[in-house]
Amino acid sequence: MNRLPAIDRYIARLIFFPMLGTLVLSAMLLVLEKMLRLFDFVATEGGPVSVVWRMLANLIPEYLSLGIPIGLMLGILLAFRRLATSSELDVLRGVGMSFGRLMRVPYAFAFALALLNLAIVGFIQPYARYAYEGLRFELRSGALGASIKVGEFTKLGSRMTLRIEQSYNEGRNLRGIFVRGENKDGQSVSATAAEGQFLATDDPDTIILRLTRGVLIHESPKFAVPRVLTFDSHDLPIPLPKIEAFRTRGGADRELTIPELLVVGHDEAEPLATRLESRANFHFRIVEVVSMFFIPLMAIALAIPPKRSTSSLGVFLSIVLLVTQHKINEYAEALGARGAVDPLLALWIPLLLFGALAVWMYYTVAHVPGGQPIGALERVAAKAGQKVRAFIRLFQRKQQRI
Repeated sequence: MNRLPAIDRYIARLIFFPMLGTLVLSAMLLVLEKMLRLFDFVATEGGPVSVVWRMLANLIPEYLSLGIPIGLMLGILLAFRRLATSSELDVLRGVGMSFGRLMRVPYAFAFALALLNLAIVGFIQPYARYAYEGLRFELRSGALGASIKVGEFTKLGSRMTLRIEQSYNEGRNLRGIFVRGENKDGQSVSATAAEGQFLATDDPDTIILRLTRGVLIHESPKFAVPRVLTFDSHDLPIPLPKIEAFRTRGGADRELTIPELLVVGHDEAEPLATRLESRANFHFRIVEVVSMFFIPLMAIALAIPPKRSTSSLGVFLSIVLLVTQHKINEYAEALGARGAVDPLLALWIPLLLFGALAVWMYYTVAHVPGGQPIGALERVAAKAGQKVRAFIRLFQRKQQRI
């Protein structure tokens, strides 16, 4: 037997599908925008294309943390907007269901998504961010097997230079090869070859460049003239450059979990700048999660248009308010990290103002007869729409006369 009342199941369905669609769409848009820059970065560094997908996978938690509040807001707003425009909300109110009763399901979603967002920003995202920065480091250092750029001189270590005219079969077959290596005693070896390929060895720090049909020139202070050798096949050992180990996690505050930020922020042994950054980032993450509990109040207030109106102004305002609140939090975090304002005040005062606005809007729509928190904006938007439509009709008439 299903213990959840039918009305709650109905509202849950109305909220879930728009919320899920908005969350997926927002995350995909952010991923696509980042994908183009990552492809450009990886191509510039000469790395394999597969690393792009690994880097994007490590950015998904960050994008989810941004998309979850938007999905929650639009899911609730569109659900109650549908109830309001179809007069179902009036019927529910008429049979004695208050707004407080109808808020059960929205707050169930808000509580569940707030816990999920806390897990993401507090514990998952720091590790994913560290893995992302690790991939960037390895790509730049060559640890990911960055390919040698065709037509350019590439330094392999401090004493070897390589240039390749053409590359085929994903770098397995090389053509038009020039390579030059120098020793500490002043000797140098230069070689050109028609073809070549890289081969692995038992030594992980050395690879073999097998050259085919080429000329080798050996120069030394001991030789009066350079020695020239023509060969059909020649194996040239190439020592790989030493790659530094990537730093440990915690090089930036975004790589620390919430408990770690709390510890660092109160550790007197840490520099003041580090403590301020940690405290500001800690409060930023907590505020972003806590603000989700005000979203249902604001969403319902913005969802209900004036009577005999189908205005979508509330949908537009909901996105503007969420983005504005997020940007204010980012600015407040920067102020707190610089020490201009105490991080506690910089981030929690805007949250309290945002919460007060949400409570006022909900109280107006739920407890004030005929209350409409954005009624003035709705009237301005309606008049502006009428003037625009009148201008368009006038313009069309003039065009018909001409």
